[in-house]
Parts: sequence; structure tokens; C-alpha cells
Amino acid sequence: MTVPLRPVSAVTALTEELRRRVLSGEIPPGTALPEQELSAAYGVARPTVREALAALVHEGLLRRERHRSAQVAEVTGEDLDDLMFVRRPLEDLMAASLAGRRVAEADGALERMAALPGDAPWSDVVAEHMALHQALIVAVGSPRLERLYAALAAETRLGLVRLRDSYADRDVLVAEHRDLLDAIGAGSQEAARRAVAAHLDHGWGAPPGE
Repeated sequence: MTVPLRPVSAVTALTEELRRRVLSGEIPPGTALPEQELSAAYGVARPTVREALAALVHEGLLRRERHRSAQVAEVTGEDLDDLMFVRRPLEDLMAASLAGRRVAEADGALERMAALPGDAPWSDVVAEHMALHQALIVAVGSPRLERLYAALAAETRLGLVRLRDSYADRDVLVAEHRDLLDAIGAGSQEAARRAVAAHLDHGWGAPPGE
């Protein structure tokens, strides 16, 4: 059975390509993205570039000041520390609420992550990592928790870019998340909360050399 192809606009295609390059680390933090250069490089009109950049600014992956080119947002070690300061209580609420439950959507994201080919771009890993954690938050059933967590999504994605060298072996990342989901599903609220806290502390430590 064939699946109809989904038409993709030039804006959507460029947005997805730039997003992939930013999340893979191919375009480093702080890099300026002049509209004229992108227009020439991708063979698209400047209004198309402008819309794509605006979408990524809205996502928090780029930052733009008046009369200056958009730049890839930078997330420092201090930013990550503060991000974790805010994320920990939200994830703790999630762990306490979901203890004893399996979340099918989170399990599905984990299996997709495990099935990625060895040469898959890091941006694909980031997408499944985000999907897994988002599925856990959504499963709690609190719209306010979802909104708070969503507000951190852009910085979380950028933070994950910094972790790509720490997880050269994809199996390690998969195993860590499998252990996390198993701990939450096992039934003990305290064990689930400890597992989530340990996961955040380990996974978001400073990258080597910092």
C-alpha cells in the first residue's frame, strides 16, 4: 500500500533543514545566519529565508536583535544549570504522578530511538528524546504542567546538542532511558522520583572539558 506524499513548501523545507543543522551541531552556537547568504546557498527567495528564520526564532533555536542577522542561540553551562533547576521539580511531579504506569507513547519514542541507524543525524536522536520526555509529561494530564514544560523546550533541545559527544554510543543513551521508563513503571513512587533525579543529574552534567 502506498502512502500519498505530503507536499512541502520551500519555507517548511528550509526550516526543517536549518533546524536539523542547528540541532546536529553542524551550525555552532553564536553563528550568524545572514538572509542573503542563505538565499544564495539554498536557491530560494529572501522572503522564504525570512519566514524560515522567523519560525526558528519562535522555537527559540535562533535569536535575533533589531537590524542584525539571526544567530544560533547559545546555551552556556550556567544556562543548563538554571534549566535543570527549573526542570527538576517538573519532572519530579511527573515521576510521582506516573509511578506504576507504562506510557505507550514514551515506549514508542524509545523504540524509535533504538531503531535509528548508526549514522542517523544527532537531530533525529534529539527529536525522539524530546518525544519521550514530552510523552511522560503529557501522560500526567495536567495542562499547566505541559505549558510550563513546553516553555523550556527550545533550551532543552539546544542543551541536547551539547550532549552529542557524551553519547557517541547510542546504545548507552537508549539503555539509560529504558532503565528510566522501567523504574517509573515498576510502581514505587519514591524509586521513580529517585530514578528521574538521577537521570537528570547524570545526563545533564557538564560535557567533557568544562
